[in-house]
Amino acid sequence: MFETMPFASIRLITFDCYGTLIDWENGMLAALRPLLSSDRRRVSDLQILDLYGEIEAELESGPYLPYRQVLVQAAREMGRRLGKEISSEEGSAFAGSLTNWRPFSDTLPALQSLARRFRMGIISNVDDALFAQTRKKLAPVEFDFVVTAQQMQSYKPAHRNFEEAIRRSGLSKDQILHAGQSLYHDIAPANALGIQNVWVNRPSIRPGSGAARPGTATPTYEVRTLAELSVLLNAASA
Repeated sequence: MFETMPFASIRLITFDCYGTLIDWENGMLAALRPLLSSDRRRVSDLQILDLYGEIEAELESGPYLPYRQVLVQAAREMGRRLGKEISSEEGSAFAGSLTNWRPFSDTLPALQSLARRFRMGIISNVDDALFAQTRKKLAPVEFDFVVTAQQMQSYKPAHRNFEEAIRRSGLSKDQILHAGQSLYHDIAPANALGIQNVWVNRPSIRPGSGAARPGTATPTYEVRTLAELSVLLNAASA
């Protein structure tokens, strides 16, 4: 299906970060399991991801909160709904765990390969300080720009986050490809703005959405890994 894509026009790939480049599902589960489970009750990983995706989207759709606060409040609300009190200190520890979440094994090789042919940017629902720690894990890959929720005071799927990326790029929409793991946060707004997109539908215990709110958008293209995307893009643009 990639043969029909006008790769000759693509100059820039913008990436979602957490869930696409960074394994937020396993990072999140490792931090939340001990907070939400007890000797008398074990909360399943699927239930944790279901709850997180629902609560995160609720918090992000209201008045702007820094993402660190979104993480704290999400953890505490998950505990409330499960009958397990989560203290503010425990919520803060969960938020801080984001800085330890690791890239997928294919992320750095794929980004380094794509960087030989394309400019690259990030559009992420995160705070600048939190992303600064993640960025160290993506070195030595360089990004032309990083658009965060903190900078925009809004969260994807808000269109303004994508519009700012277009503005910073200095390119037209037909020269940009957006790659993301979330149909809700990434593919739906990219479609609405007329930006070609690739759904990086990574394997998950919650197929199709991972730790994000489920979405129903239809992507322009679909791959299972960033490695697959790199091979196909490089082959088609050679």
